[in-house]
Amino acid sequence: MSYAEADLLPISALQHLLFCPRQCALIHNEQLWAENQLTAQGRVLHERAHEPKHETRPGVRIMRSLYLSSRQFGLRGVADIVEFHRDGTLLPVEYKRGRPKANDCDRIQLCAQALCLEEMRRTTINQGALYYGQRRRRTEVTFDDNLRARTYAATRELHQLIASGKTPPAIREPKCDNCSLLDLCLPQALRFSRGAEGWFRRQIRSQL
Repeated sequence: MSYAEADLLPISALQHLLFCPRQCALIHNEQLWAENQLTAQGRVLHERAHEPKHETRPGVRIMRSLYLSSRQFGLRGVADIVEFHRDGTLLPVEYKRGRPKANDCDRIQLCAQALCLEEMRRTTINQGALYYGQRRRRTEVTFDDNLRARTYAATRELHQLIASGKTPPAIREPKCDNCSLLDLCLPQALRFSRGAEGWFRRQIRSQL
């Protein structure tokens, strides 16, 4: 299958999906967004990673803010860093705040970047790296068959969710406390079939 340019979805949406399908739908279907301290820290870290644009070191060319896309998987995004080594090796590097997560959402996002690079450069990429701001060092990621399969599955699920136009119901969990959309994603939204957007519009009208 080959996706049209207009149907490419953000690679970052995979992170939202794996954290919470409802959060993903709120952001990408209902176009809702809010920032908290955690998202602000992550944004600043990415901004720093993107400066300067290009850099050359012995044996490696470093490119920042490199646009990525894949028609095969229907994805688009921007890589924080891609290292072009003299031996032909390409190494995508993604910057993250905090420390490695319990699930594989960071690894899957990085693998999706590698899939885009493989398609664009017609090559095979075996490894990438995640740089965590709290640990201040890289964690190597191998793009083995298992990780690739999980990335394929997540990509299919993402397209199905966005194509459905539906927002999953709210389920209160401990991880919700770290979500910047907590104030927009409330239990009352369960009462309305139109999801959080319908609830939010009703709240606005009630105050007019």
